[in-house]
Amino acid sequence: MVRKPPASAAKPAEKAGEVQLYADRVRVYPRAVQGIARNVKWAILILCLVVYYVTPWIRWDRGPGRPDQAVLLDMAHERFYIFGATFWPEDIYYLTGALILAAVSLFLVTSLAGRVWCGYACPQTVWTDLFMWVERLVEGDRNARMRRDRGANSFDKAWRKLVKHGAWMLIAFWTGGAWIMYYVDAPTVTVQFWTGTASMEVYFFTALFTVLTYVLAGWAREQVCTYMCPWPRFQASMLDEQSVIVTYQKWRGEPRGHGKRTDDSQLGDCIDCKACVHVCPTGIDIREGAQLGCINCGLCVDACNEIMTRTGRPKWLILWDTLARQEAKAGQETDARRNGARDEAIRLLRPRTLIYVSALVIASAAMGTALAMRSLIGLSVQHDRAPLFVKVRDGSIRNAYAVKVSNKTSEPARFTLALADLPGAGLPGAGMVLADDTEHRTSELVLAVAADSIGTFRVLVYGHPAGQADGSQKLGFTLRNMATGEATAVASVFMGPVR
Repeated sequence: MVRKPPASAAKPAEKAGEVQLYADRVRVYPRAVQGIARNVKWAILILCLVVYYVTPWIRWDRGPGRPDQAVLLDMAHERFYIFGATFWPEDIYYLTGALILAAVSLFLVTSLAGRVWCGYACPQTVWTDLFMWVERLVEGDRNARMRRDRGANSFDKAWRKLVKHGAWMLIAFWTGGAWIMYYVDAPTVTVQFWTGTASMEVYFFTALFTVLTYVLAGWAREQVCTYMCPWPRFQASMLDEQSVIVTYQKWRGEPRGHGKRTDDSQLGDCIDCKACVHVCPTGIDIREGAQLGCINCGLCVDACNEIMTRTGRPKWLILWDTLARQEAKAGQETDARRNGARDEAIRLLRPRTLIYVSALVIASAAMGTALAMRSLIGLSVQHDRAPLFVKVRDGSIRNAYAVKVSNKTSEPARFTLALADLPGAGLPGAGMVLADDTEHRTSELVLAVAADSIGTFRVLVYGHPAGQADGSQKLGFTLRNMATGEATAVASVFMGPVR
């Protein structure tokens, strides 16, 4: 954050129209709280951490000579392995489809429940929660941390800070190291890392992600959610009066004030204890309404429920609700509401969500169809440039081609390569079988390609073209897997003299 200008340069506060554009960071000291939201957050945090740290160590047998890591983005060999599926560089459009599905899903969830992703499953939230748990464990809860930070330097303060930051660095290192394991075989890179034989890229990116995790989760914290992340700016366009968000029931809580509540009290249920503010990880006051910094985590719900229980008032002064329902409640008699009047129904199906659901269904169907029809073979044919053709003794013309055959299966495969569109063309070589059709005689070559690899072959084609007014004639290549029958074809040209 940019520092405030010096006092001498600042305008008098009483001047009309003054706008404060910059402000120093007000450090947030979130207090620990127990309740439904906190328990759900712990469950999701543990699940996310287990999935992240354990996934690189899951094994998946793909046969001899192939990596056995279940999820591996093998940059060196240009493969992405995810359990039984293998994706090649030309399958990049599947990544595009996956990103579209993720984006539309996030739009749908946001329109239904606000920033619930930010509050529970975002990596920034997960690791910040973990870092704050370590901080409370070492330095104590909110009041103890604030008192110690305001106090003078001491041995107690020093050793607690040292232990806390050491633990943060250790967690950050585990995080950075685990991220590298998604790109390099986990057991192999672990041994190489600690024996000093890993590549410089491994050490560099481990250090980079370690520092990023330490800074973002340990120091930046709510600044990432409020200022660095673009999502809060987008979400406003996806929310409406039917979105379920964390809401303060102003009609019930106001006017707020301290003191015991009686039947004839003119005060609302809010005792202005600021418990909701003290537990908020971004430091906002939910009583001021929907705000950019609210991540919809619901910790303020737990904190307020504790206070309501202590004061003998009904729980859920802060709750998950829609703006439409709150407006309807505010328009009814308070006594009727407290006596359990029927609430307005939440409308999950509305034009906005129907559009997102439709887009999600269409995108899912397209992705599923593309995966089901995904070809496991590939063929590339490149005509030699020099020479374009050669005349042979028997009067025929010979062309040379560089043929690449992709075998995307997990087993070695044998393929047949056949010609089309050029009568009388032949493919010399072992295993050639000539057809009986003299008008459109073709031949086949048998090509063997190892599992999950590309076979490169130089293929010579002999032909007696009837006429080539422009010096070229169409020539087709057809590749077929002898075991599965799957076939693919590409078009090329057969070059010769102009006639």
